[in-house]
Amino acid sequence: MNCNICGAVTHTAFTAKVLGNYAAEFNCCKECGFLFAKDPHWLDEAYSSAIAAADTGLVGRNILISYKVAGVLYWVSRSHGRGRYLDAAGGYGMLTRLMRDSGFNFYWSDKHCQNLLATQFEFHPSLGACDAVTAIEVMEHLVDPVGFVDETLKLAGSDMLIFTTELYDGTVPKPEDWWYYTFATGQHIAFFTRQTLETVGRRLGLHFYSVNGLHVLSRQVLDPRMLRWATSRWTAKIGTPWIRRRLGSKTLSDHEAILCNAKSNSGAEPLL
Repeated sequence: MNCNICGAVTHTAFTAKVLGNYAAEFNCCKECGFLFAKDPHWLDEAYSSAIAAADTGLVGRNILISYKVAGVLYWVSRSHGRGRYLDAAGGYGMLTRLMRDSGFNFYWSDKHCQNLLATQFEFHPSLGACDAVTAIEVMEHLVDPVGFVDETLKLAGSDMLIFTTELYDGTVPKPEDWWYYTFATGQHIAFFTRQTLETVGRRLGLHFYSVNGLHVLSRQVLDPRMLRWATSRWTAKIGTPWIRRRLGSKTLSDHEAILCNAKSNSGAEPLL
């Protein structure tokens, strides 16, 4: 089977039981390091719930990522936090809400999940082009990562994707040695090395950067030192409240806009 990233021939790396029921074959590309599930026919069952119940790190991860993303968008990107942004495959809308609370004009999209926390801030191309797109813990769910990156950036009219996924160092981890496989949920089917993501970037004409657990594919050349500083734990902790004060949180203005919209749609005085 050929690699979906670089087209080279792949080989079987290991087999494992997925969802406690299916024998799954995982293939690996020797050229770029892409490790993936061959024929993941169990995905419909795996996504009977879009967010796996076992994802107990969802809340904490989104809070930490919101700090780092804020640093990149404010200190590193050309928009300096004053553009329009999209959280692709945004799940329940938690990151969109956190970023709007910090003053960023974020919107949500997800084909497979209900927007619970950022309702009325769904993205549509008619809103205009976005300065950056985020895709948090998405890449490991994809059969075609290159297609996803290309399609998402084109949809948003953007030239920067900020994303997260755990990387392995090039030696395929044994099935029992890496928690990130999450065979019990059946949702993680793609795994990457740094070289894999660099290859994705080259195919699409994008520069690849990886710092402090955050990855960036960008058409513009970025300063790696600024990226490292902007996503550091110290900068995230101190810088995010400062950025919120500079940009002005959208928490209250969003609240008022939603109530105003509800009133105009119902013709009655909204209840608080």
